[in-house]
Amino acid sequence: MSDSEFHAKAGAVLSAIETRVDALLQDDVIDIDTQRTGGLLELSFPNGSKLIINTQPPLHEIWLAARRGGYHYRWAGEDRWVDTRSGQEFFAALNECASEQAGKPLSFGPSA
Repeated sequence: MSDSEFHAKAGAVLSAIETRVDALLQDDVIDIDTQRTGGLLELSFPNGSKLIINTQPPLHEIWLAARRGGYHYRWAGEDRWVDTRSGQEFFAALNECASEQAGKPLSFGPSA
């Protein structure tokens, strides 16, 4: 994957997450604050916990930091980023971590 492809694909992930958070806010599901600085997106939950999604351009990876740990994801094709250790898909892990930290089921996906 070229650097420009990585930036486009990783940027699409961050945009999809932001769009989903906006929908959750609009539907009054949960009050999640977002802050994006370049390739870093921080989600702050009402209980004070945070999820941090950070792009790593030199490695062509997306990193997820959650209360339960940190994870590194590489592009596997077909809108799929997979964990470099477990093979778990990024959005599946994001859904688990976000639901755990929100105390209610939340769902995110690659399409905004």
